[in-house]
Amino acid sequence: MNLDSAVAAAGVRLLAFDTLGSTNAEALARARAGEPGPLWITSSCQTAGRGRRGRSFVSERGNLYASLLMTDASPVDRAAELAFVAALAAHDAVVDAAGELGTRLAVKWPNDLLCDSAKLAGILVEGESAMGRPLVTVVGIGINCAHHPAQTDYPAIDLRAAGTRVTPEVLFTALSRAMLQRLQEWDRGRGFAATRAAWLARAANLGMPVRVNLADRQLEGRFETLDARGRLVLRLVDGTAEIITAGDVFPIPQEQRPPSLWGTVTREHPSGSQQVDDLTSTPSPQIEDEAQGTRA
Repeated sequence: MNLDSAVAAAGVRLLAFDTLGSTNAEALARARAGEPGPLWITSSCQTAGRGRRGRSFVSERGNLYASLLMTDASPVDRAAELAFVAALAAHDAVVDAAGELGTRLAVKWPNDLLCDSAKLAGILVEGESAMGRPLVTVVGIGINCAHHPAQTDYPAIDLRAAGTRVTPEVLFTALSRAMLQRLQEWDRGRGFAATRAAWLARAANLGMPVRVNLADRQLEGRFETLDARGRLVLRLVDGTAEIITAGDVFPIPQEQRPPSLWGTVTREHPSGSQQVDDLTSTPSPQIEDEAQGTRA
């Protein structure tokens, strides 16, 4: 694995391993030992890869598993926005390494990358803070290069199955460059309007009927937009808007859509201590979404 030269020049470092339990867990352990970052940690395989809410994931060799450790990357209330930053960076990296897939890619609220409507990459953002210390954040990114899991709630895919061969090494160099650029654009949360616009321009199911599974109920409506905090705005059948801070989102097949969800599809114009928290699993301002597949 190698960092992009501009990333290394910016002071970002890399530790590459053959095998780890979890790149996120390794990054958090190093943060507790005093490592401030920015530091990328990669592994050729993971024996205890995990995702949202502690779910475990099979992490075979041939895919990319990487985590970026940062200290004081943003105020605490903006840290969950890193899921959008990372999703855009993953999108940029795949386009850079496999440009022919560009029109087949989309980002799924708020922390997945899709190819042909199947999950290609997943993101897990975790944070840890102690009294009087700045927030440590770890952004874990898993991208399916050569393998993808079967029998998942949300369909999955890998780059090879999509018709292109990209090694984890090539993809990581592109990812390190894209992540630095997207972090600079986001600017500790001050630039989230630009991040939001870029995300909406690549969004899956925007303007389309979706089903959102919440902890205690299920909602159906049209995915209208993201609000200024990155929450999903769902236009319900009765015309009211529901603001979703945490949930699992699935498209509604055409044959299952209620008549009231038919009609003109609208899309928003894109310009328009030692407590570990999964920042993609905590209600607003920390937001969540289901992510099947490899995860850092």
